[in-house]
Amino acid sequence: MGSFIELNDTLQITTEQGFPADILDLEKHRAQPITLDEIKDKIFSFHGKPSARIYHLPPIRCFLVHNIDGRWLYWGKVIILEQTIKGDSPDTQTTSGQYKIIEIYDPVYQEQITRHECPEGKSYFH
Repeated sequence: MGSFIELNDTLQITTEQGFPADILDLEKHRAQPITLDEIKDKIFSFHGKPSARIYHLPPIRCFLVHNIDGRWLYWGKVIILEQTIKGDSPDTQTTSGQYKIIEIYDPVYQEQITRHECPEGKSYFH
């Protein structure tokens, strides 16, 4: 019997899973770009990511992506500080953890990377 663990370089989460949408708001960011100084000391949590997954550990970065109704919006880079896999069976496994944002993309680059890096049909800027 084997097991399945997904390796991720992208923390792609919904608001419900822990994306800080109250802080990282696209309209506000386009009007006046949010800077790293505004959030540099904050630690964020995520939870409920389906299945067992392992994210790159510091000092390696992961991309931060907000999943908005199935559409991906790239925001910057994070380091994963902690991760936990829970579940009684492969069907009920979830991954949670903590992360720190280490880079926020300026709005122009944010749109470019989102258009370029998203899987087909997933870009927020379709």
